[in-house]
Amino acid sequence: MLVPDIVLATFDAKWIHASFGLRCLRANLGDLRERSAILEFDLQTRPIDAAEAILASSPRIVGLGVYVWNATLSLQLARLLKQLRPELVLVIGGPELSYETESQEIAQLADHVIRGEADLVFAELCRARLHGGDEMPRLLDAPPPRMEELAWPYDEYDARDLEHRVVYVEASRGCPFTCEFCLSALEIPVRAAPLEGFLAEMQRLLDRGLRHFKFVDRTFNLGQRTPVAILRFFRERWTEGLVLHFELVPDRLPAALKVEIAAFPPGALHFEVGVQSLDPATNQRIARRQDEALLEANLRWLRAQSGAHVHADLIAGLPDEDLASFARGFDRLRALEPHEIQVGILKRLRGTPLARREREHGLVFSVEPPYEVLRTRVLGFEQLQELKRFARFWDLVANQGRFEETLPLLLAGESAFASFAALSAWLWAQTRATQGIAFHRLAELLLRWLVEVRGVPSADAGTALARDYLRLGKHDGPPALRPWLRQLSDAGASSARSSRPLLARAAKRQARRGVERGNDASDAEP
Repeated sequence: MLVPDIVLATFDAKWIHASFGLRCLRANLGDLRERSAILEFDLQTRPIDAAEAILASSPRIVGLGVYVWNATLSLQLARLLKQLRPELVLVIGGPELSYETESQEIAQLADHVIRGEADLVFAELCRARLHGGDEMPRLLDAPPPRMEELAWPYDEYDARDLEHRVVYVEASRGCPFTCEFCLSALEIPVRAAPLEGFLAEMQRLLDRGLRHFKFVDRTFNLGQRTPVAILRFFRERWTEGLVLHFELVPDRLPAALKVEIAAFPPGALHFEVGVQSLDPATNQRIARRQDEALLEANLRWLRAQSGAHVHADLIAGLPDEDLASFARGFDRLRALEPHEIQVGILKRLRGTPLARREREHGLVFSVEPPYEVLRTRVLGFEQLQELKRFARFWDLVANQGRFEETLPLLLAGESAFASFAALSAWLWAQTRATQGIAFHRLAELLLRWLVEVRGVPSADAGTALARDYLRLGKHDGPPALRPWLRQLSDAGASSARSSRPLLARAAKRQARRGVERGNDASDAEP
């Protein structure tokens, strides 16, 4: 095996998320590709261990991909690399470095910083440095390349990636919208990959055994011809276990696209729908164009007329949206019955219009990644902390699909938001934790909440929770729940109440978020 001259490295949000950005860079190295290697780490990797792995092959150039989720670890790694090998050519890039570059310590450590889409410029830089040239500037601005100029990156996924990891694909780059919280608002033109070549690459991935495709396109359904052709391609080749994940613009579902969507079997399509806010004044403040009537009609259609799994995003902490407005939006969205609602907290992404207008909007952000908003003009620090806990508990109780029978009891009342906010506050008071809560413990807490706080008859609450247990194939619950578990088991309820297979639930959770999607989807790969 050749010792690589070029190492491409990054910290993935989780091991399961294979870095698409690094694979794009390696695929476009041309004659240098065989002199390069990819090293991926996750957020549990110590920077010193990452440095050891990188330096083991004595590379001459290290390219480091920096994102909002790995900014702190990347800085620590860059320090170590330059301390241990000062002569090493350190090249950094990624969304975190493309804006406000000079104010970041990691940029001062690097020999070169590439701002923008680095697919082609990184190759030029490596070629110059490996051939003895040091005249390349420290800061390189990469113009958005045309998709037809780029080499396909899909051969960079190995068999282990295809079998065990989330594999990203892209049919387009860019976004025509101008939402001020998002990096896609920066007038980056929408560019589509050549359709025939793209579909040929998808066929090769299918032939190699890939069954879970995650599209990173910001606006997959922006037009009609391309998304219809892509869906038809996969529908005609559909086999059991094939899952496709797309980001959808919620108010754009032309009739031809609906025909293709409706033709897929249940669970084959996973749609991430960026709602973000249902308050017209808030959307106007952040330059977000959204037809709410069409959005609601399309979500109803998706739930009633298709088997797609619908994941909808809301953002808390947008400029001048108060708690009452956010609660109304949450309740409206909940009434449309998406399978999941991800509540994200507004983040200050470098380079976005919102980052330049934070004082104008009265926003105070954390200076530490992921730069979440701490206070707004209308939401105090305490309220935002409560909303963060609300989001985490909603994910545990509602989004993971473990309490489908129990959830209607938990949300009973005039406002689903108010009901769950009360539960969230109570859970926090009982546990002082939003993670690491065992399933048995959580079920026991939900039973106590329903019976002791909400006054739900114990038989109703216990039966609902027991049905959830049995539906998941669990039989040995906490002591308080065992009478109902025995009762239902004796009645044969475990078979009568069976639902979607465990593997389907695992696929759904894998498709979720992601690279930590919420509003930091705008900082996701590539």
